[in-house]
Amino acid sequence: MKTLGLRQFATTLLIGASLVAVSGCQQTAEAPSSPAASPAQEVSSPAAPTEKKDVKFTLAWLLQGTDAPITLAIDKGYFAAEGLNVTFERGYGSADTPSKVAAGQYDIGTGDIYNMIEFNEKNPDKKLVAFAVFSNGAPFAIATLADSGIKTPKDLAGKKLGAPAGDAPRRLWPVFATSVGIPPDSVEWVTMEPKLRETFLLQKQVDAISGFVTTFKPNLVKAGKKDADIVVFYFKDYGLPMYGNVLFAREDFIKKNPDVIKAFTKAVLKGMKDTIADPDAALKSVLKASQQPMDEAAERMRLEIALNNLYVNDEVKKNGLFGLDPERMQKTIDQTVKGFGLKTTPKVTDVFDDSFLPPKEERMLQ
Repeated sequence: MKTLGLRQFATTLLIGASLVAVSGCQQTAEAPSSPAASPAQEVSSPAAPTEKKDVKFTLAWLLQGTDAPITLAIDKGYFAAEGLNVTFERGYGSADTPSKVAAGQYDIGTGDIYNMIEFNEKNPDKKLVAFAVFSNGAPFAIATLADSGIKTPKDLAGKKLGAPAGDAPRRLWPVFATSVGIPPDSVEWVTMEPKLRETFLLQKQVDAISGFVTTFKPNLVKAGKKDADIVVFYFKDYGLPMYGNVLFAREDFIKKNPDVIKAFTKAVLKGMKDTIADPDAALKSVLKASQQPMDEAAERMRLEIALNNLYVNDEVKKNGLFGLDPERMQKTIDQTVKGFGLKTTPKVTDVFDDSFLPPKEERMLQ
């Protein structure tokens, strides 16, 4: 796997950006429009079928560096070669994406599987099913600053933590706290708007924040903090081995369109393998896909975090991309049921269908 050329982009890093601008960049900035796939790109493959199936896809959030496997699959004609004409739009969070896919606004979406499970419990007549693990690791984490004196998760006891009320890592806090050996009620939670999360930490209105590492870390760096200034406690390192975003669709759509699901998965898999092999080209694909200027340094950091901590790990190296370990998945479902306060505990087979995955040998890293 090639390494990212951070120096090449260092000059574009706006370290002195104001805190308001930092927060707005991630949470409130107008979405970089996620353009429809170019018809010209889609007919470029000599193997492409003459008639293609239209597929509407939604991201989990704004178009970001972490979405490179999707934009690369479009750029390189992987969807077209599978007979698909894929268009995509930005998302509005993992809690929102399931609703829009279930409503038929999109055919396929990507987002947090645990929010999908919660959606299914509340909407049993609109069941969603995941068919590929896009990100083997979840970005759930708690961050603090090195000068806070907090060196381990146990040091969080007695401190103020900040996050929006619906933040998934915050909702899993009781499970995390118990896992690290401190009472869940030993901290005081402060609620703020998502765009103010990092600001509260930098102004020391809170001692730590919970959130997605791919969101808060680039924002803190952009605000002037160095990597050594930021202490990150990944949930996966403290007994919560959660999976990250998955590809999912309505159960009835999957049953009616099995060839579409299989073809879509195959194309995205190629995009993911290309992203891992050449992150620089992958990032360029994302920047090209955005119709508005993007912060290259921030998107590069997001992609780098994902590649090093979320997309590739020992499980992926052993079992290949896009699959899951049923035992690990069931453990995290159990933890989610407890953390989210769900009434039922689904089985892995209730929420994930691996029958559309390419053979293992095609999913292995080179």
